[in-house]
Amino acid sequence: MFDAHHHLWDTSVRDYAWMDGPWADPLRGRFDVPRYVAASGGDVTGSVVVQALQTVDETRELLALADGNPVSGVVGWVDLTAESVAETLASFSGPLVGIRHMVQDEPDPEWLSRPDVRRGIRAVGDAGLVYDLLVKPPQADAALAVVRALPEVSFVLDHAGKPDIAGGAWDPWASWIKAMAAAPNVTVKLSGLVTEAAPGRRPDDVLPYARHVLEAFGPSRVMFGSDWPVCTLAASYPRVVDLVTATLADEDRAEVFEGTARRVYRIGG
Repeated sequence: MFDAHHHLWDTSVRDYAWMDGPWADPLRGRFDVPRYVAASGGDVTGSVVVQALQTVDETRELLALADGNPVSGVVGWVDLTAESVAETLASFSGPLVGIRHMVQDEPDPEWLSRPDVRRGIRAVGDAGLVYDLLVKPPQADAALAVVRALPEVSFVLDHAGKPDIAGGAWDPWASWIKAMAAAPNVTVKLSGLVTEAAPGRRPDDVLPYARHVLEAFGPSRVMFGSDWPVCTLAASYPRVVDLVTATLADEDRAEVFEGTARRVYRIGG
C-alpha cells in the first residue's frame, strides 16, 4: 500500500497556527516516522509526506526524513508569489515531488487567479513537480479556472475538494468534481473525508462522496491518502483504509492504493 498523503510534525518544536483551539489537542505532540509506521500497521511500502506549515524550513526538514522507508517523497512549500520560485525549488535536496499552499486559508477566494500565483504554479510545473490543490468550496471556481488555464501542470486535488459532509451537502460539490475530472491534468486524493464528516456523522457517511469521486475520475486518476494524524480526530488509520477499500472493486485496488500515486508523483516502486 502506498499512502499519498500524511503528515509529520512536533508541536513542541514548531507552532502550527491552524491548530487554533481545543479541537486540535489530540494532534499536539510528536508525530514522527516510528509513530506513523505503528499507526499504519507497517503495511505501507511508500508514502508522500505533505507540508503542514508554510515555511521552507519545514520542507527541508521533511526532505531530510524522506529515506524511502516508508517516506518516499515530499510535497513541500514555497512562496508562489515570489519571483524566485524556480531558484528556491532548485535549492532543495531530496525527493521533492510536489508543492502545496494552504489556499483554503486565504481570505481572497480568487487567490489562485492572481497572476503572480499562477506564475509560481507554472514554475512548479516547469520543475517537473506536481501542484497539490488544498481548497474548500469558496475557492472551487478559482481552482477549476487554474487547472484549465495551466494544462501543462499536473494538479492533485487534496481531500476531494473538502465537501461539506458534516452538513450533508451534495451540490454544487458533486457537479464541480465532474468538471474537475474533465480536466485531464487533474488527479484526486481519497483522503481527509472522515474529518469532513465529523462531527455528527458516522465515518460510513463518506462512502457516497468517495464513490462519486471514483465514478468521475476513474481509478487510474484516484489515489489513497490517510491524512494521518488528522484522520485520528474521526477514525483510526485502519478504519480509513477499510472505508476506501469498501468503495473499490477488486480490480481497482492496485491503482488507488499504489499505481496512481507512484505514477503521478513519479516515484518508482
